[in-house]
Amino acid sequence: MKIIILGAGQVGGTLAEHLADEKNDITVVDTNSDKLRALQDHLDIGTVTGEASHPDTLESAGLADAEMLIAVTNSDEINMVACQVAHTLYRTPRTISRVRATAYLDRQESLFSREHIPIDVIIGPEQLITDSIRQLIINPGALQVMDFAGGSVQLVAVRAVHGGPIVGQELAAIRKHMPDVDTRVAAIFRQDRAIIPEGDTVVQADDEVFFIAARKHIRQVMAELRRVDKPYRRVMIAGGGNIGERLAAGIEKDYAVKLIENSYARCRDLSERLKHTLVIDGSASQPQLLKEESIESVDVFCALTNNDESNIMMSMLAKRLGARKVITLITNKAYAELVGDEIDIAISPQEITISSLLAHVRKGEVSNIHSLRRGAAEALELTALGDAYSSRVVGRKLEDIALPEGVTIGAIVRGDQVLIAHRHVVVETGDHVILFVVDKTRIPAVEKLFAVGLGFFS
Repeated sequence: MKIIILGAGQVGGTLAEHLADEKNDITVVDTNSDKLRALQDHLDIGTVTGEASHPDTLESAGLADAEMLIAVTNSDEINMVACQVAHTLYRTPRTISRVRATAYLDRQESLFSREHIPIDVIIGPEQLITDSIRQLIINPGALQVMDFAGGSVQLVAVRAVHGGPIVGQELAAIRKHMPDVDTRVAAIFRQDRAIIPEGDTVVQADDEVFFIAARKHIRQVMAELRRVDKPYRRVMIAGGGNIGERLAAGIEKDYAVKLIENSYARCRDLSERLKHTLVIDGSASQPQLLKEESIESVDVFCALTNNDESNIMMSMLAKRLGARKVITLITNKAYAELVGDEIDIAISPQEITISSLLAHVRKGEVSNIHSLRRGAAEALELTALGDAYSSRVVGRKLEDIALPEGVTIGAIVRGDQVLIAHRHVVVETGDHVILFVVDKTRIPAVEKLFAVGLGFFS
């Protein structure tokens, strides 16, 4: 597929890397020639230096025969104009744009259409990040929570600890412990090594375990792997930007929320818009302020400023002063890999944004993608189409499907019914199949497996 990416920043660069690895024809456009040169040094892609919204730049990038335009520059306006130019001059089949400003997103349905601003897919990173953090607050003890099939089924990552009922036992013991709960462990990461689990796989303390279950059973399964954390009640947010404000607005009715912001003018705005949140003028890097605001009684401290170094230092300080859990927004991938045990969960904006983008770029009926372990693995939701003659999966038992190595099926959602993957389950057309892919190089093989052909026979 010929794809043009506008913006060579962290999102654009990471997206180019993902898509180039999957044998797409990629051209990246940016005004910064140094960034483009750095990408071209390690990726087999084309680059064009110039203004992303200018028709001559887009023409040089080959937009005339491109199948997709992805606009992820730092400017909402440039992204929107580029999509308009692509539609007007070239009728580009698919346009995707990152839009951050709530002023646009609040009027999304009215603004973005073929008749007005022709953008097929709008990606709002701040809302995606906010939703991700909110899930972690709702599910105490989880490292990552991913929704599939409209939230009816979830894939959850937890760290197994000493004392968990099945730690030190085979996975088959889960069914004995919980005969009325159906779940499946999709993968285990042990010291950064991926393990595709079998019934006789033994869970060890410190394993990072990814399991899938119906939403209503998540808490019960977590209890098998670790002592279930008490529900959170008190949340402190450092940073009153878009993400901090969105998170506070989304949880303030259910939690006691304090938000610390170092701009007095911004504090006044926030205090007017947030109805139940206590807005504090100050810096969360000041130990005295944290102590005055009873940091030792805080269940979750969220560092959500736009400065990685500040977020890391504030989180470490909050943890040392008694915060029960810290969630830290970290943009720099190198920092995320270096942080120690004092930071419980590092949130990567790029990883969350890339996952959303890939769901609209990948071939086939992909409706959901979640990037896992800083991009090392992926979970996908695909729709099975066709019949037993035109599909390699429809009409077949799971045990008869030739899955690529390193790929497991975790669950099938059929209407309102959640079917955890067992060997005897038969895939039907229209099923939403949730897969866990440890080796991302297998993604094209998965897409091919689910493609509808003119007559595939067993």
